[in-house]
Amino acid sequence: MGKPPAAVDLALHLGDVLYGNVGAVDRLDFTVIGPAVNEAARIEALCERLGRRVLVSAELAAVVADKCRLVPVGYHTLRGIREMREIYGLELG
Repeated sequence: MGKPPAAVDLALHLGDVLYGNVGAVDRLDFTVIGPAVNEAARIEALCERLGRRVLVSAELAAVVADKCRLVPVGYHTLRGIREMREIYGLELG
């Protein structure tokens, strides 16, 4: 169609969340909240700096490592998270 494709960064993480409708009757939003959501958002913020489109937390990597190719991209400090987190990238190709 002659238009550039949309570029999207994606962070995948595993953890507990709360979800549901939040707000008033005239302004109701379905949303997901919790520490796991915040951590996924912080991981996604690393995508551009690390030059990767898909990043995965160590928690999720431990569960899916035998199903896809992940490569460690180091330990990183995430805003609002006390300990450094090991992050993995999806190896494409």
